[in-house]
Amino acid sequence: MLLGISRHPLGFCILRIPEKDKREIEQKGERELIEKRRFGRTGHMSTVTIFGGASLMRGTERDADRALEVLLKYGVNHIDTAPLYGDAELFIGPWMDKHRKNFFLATKTAKRTYQEAREEIHRSLDRLRVQHIDLIQLHGLAHPDEWDKAMGPGGVLEAAIEAREQGLVRFIGVTGHGWTIAAMHKRSLKRFDFDAVLMPYNYVMHLNERYRNEFEEVLRICQEHNVAVQTIKSIARGPWGITPPNRNTWYQPLEEQEDIDKAVHWLLGQPNLFLNTVGDVGLLPKVLDAASRFQRGPTEEEMGDLVRRNKMSSLFGINM
Repeated sequence: MLLGISRHPLGFCILRIPEKDKREIEQKGERELIEKRRFGRTGHMSTVTIFGGASLMRGTERDADRALEVLLKYGVNHIDTAPLYGDAELFIGPWMDKHRKNFFLATKTAKRTYQEAREEIHRSLDRLRVQHIDLIQLHGLAHPDEWDKAMGPGGVLEAAIEAREQGLVRFIGVTGHGWTIAAMHKRSLKRFDFDAVLMPYNYVMHLNERYRNEFEEVLRICQEHNVAVQTIKSIARGPWGITPPNRNTWYQPLEEQEDIDKAVHWLLGQPNLFLNTVGDVGLLPKVLDAASRFQRGPTEEEMGDLVRRNKMSSLFGINM
């Protein structure tokens, strides 16, 4: 059994690929394990599961090495990271020395002014050890006041456009959290022709009619304009509450393989979506294993049972 163990502030982080799965991966060779979809107008055929660099936020170099091994085994070819994810960019940089051609590389900037964002983009290029980034994203653009600053004169958007003109980035996207983010993304897409968006979506959030309608409206706009749609929080169980955190995620995730299967398969059963993987490297193999076995989405009855058994609840104060 392939096993990697390291300690971080939230306890031991374990990446494990069972021997039977490892043999299956090796036997399939070049055959794709995980479905690929066109990542909007970029034209890149990305695996439906995108590696979320947030999982390396509290990790170690050894965690990063094990994560890369898992990504290569499953053929994941798209990475999403950010300067706010601790040393994640520094951990990913050495991967790029050997595997740059294997990955569509995305990072973000949470800066809101032109000068600050320009400096951060150049810093990310250095940290990632690359000449260009495939996708730069305006990170967490959810608050109206920050939106006005970022999108206005002297804002971060100007720095992103300049970087694209200089060949330092190829595409520009926007990301965000919270129950209002779908509405904010609609506003962003009216202001600028973004190439990709990222926002939370899972079955529990889908049950909220208001969020579902806003999400589906953003999805419709993105389909019309060939904009890629990335999703996060696919295996969120709910807030930690009084439960002591034992994972790197700020929310309590599903942990049993059967439950992760259903949550992942439900999301992948939605057309034209990408799933950014969980923010905990110990759960990464389970998410990718689930994705590699995706054939169809579960039924409403199966998802209802998943919610009840795990007492799943909403994030961001969204009511079911």
